[in-house]
Amino acid sequence: MNKYDIIIKPILSEKSNFNIAFKVYTFKVAKNATKTQIKKAVEEIFDVKVAKVNTASYDGKMKRRGRTQGKTPSYKKAYVTLTQDSKSIEHFESLA
Repeated sequence: MNKYDIIIKPILSEKSNFNIAFKVYTFKVAKNATKTQIKKAVEEIFDVKVAKVNTASYDGKMKRRGRTQGKTPSYKKAYVTLTQDSKSIEHFESLA
């Protein structure tokens, strides 16, 4: 699995923007990615040192549009904590 297949996109919400000050970054990741794969991918892509990775899996919610029902896609979220001596990720600098 490619490192760009593991990290799908950053999650930018109010909670994730608050955590940037504490060097905790939130990413949407592949559902079958492990914590070690996520750690290696973030270290290679952004050239930082990762202290720990926490993951959470979310099931899709039932949604209705008129008569038809469907489900939103399920996804996996990773909270990546950087070490204190590591530099921050530049892409998030303007958001914090």
